[in-house]
Amino acid sequence: MLTLHPIGTVRSPYTDRAQVPKGPGARHEADGVLELLPEFEAGLTDIEGFSHLYVLWIFDRAEGYDLMAQPPTSDRPHGVFATRAPRRPNPIGLTVVELLGRDGPRLRVRGLDMLDGTPIVDIKPYLSNISVEHLRRGWLAEAERNGFAQGPPAAGSTTTPTAEESP
Repeated sequence: MLTLHPIGTVRSPYTDRAQVPKGPGARHEADGVLELLPEFEAGLTDIEGFSHLYVLWIFDRAEGYDLMAQPPTSDRPHGVFATRAPRRPNPIGLTVVELLGRDGPRLRVRGLDMLDGTPIVDIKPYLSNISVEHLRRGWLAEAERNGFAQGPPAAGSTTTPTAEESP
């Protein structure tokens, strides 16, 4: 059996799910802090060289799961693995944040879409070698073409990628 142990906690301005931007055109631009436990501080060595980070976290307030979910950016249900729905068989969240700075075991970030107190299970540098012309956006591309959802940020945009759903 796999057991995940939190390495830290999210410090976010969001204390309730209703506060997190969601739905068509939602932008996740909130600033906050990824606060690691002191015993993991050495693992942050050299992280300052990266502009963006993947944050793996737990939907600790979600109960149970559904195999079908209806995102706010679509007019029909989709399989849970084709969405960012919080009610998942393994309630693991993934967010890309912009790294603003580091203060010891605390990372100041922009682009949070998780609640204050959310447990962090891993942090990785954001790297992508997939060119825009090779990316496919699945059902979300159709929703964007139909005006149901806002498309991805323009090339060169400095905003953090948006999620079609949030916790």
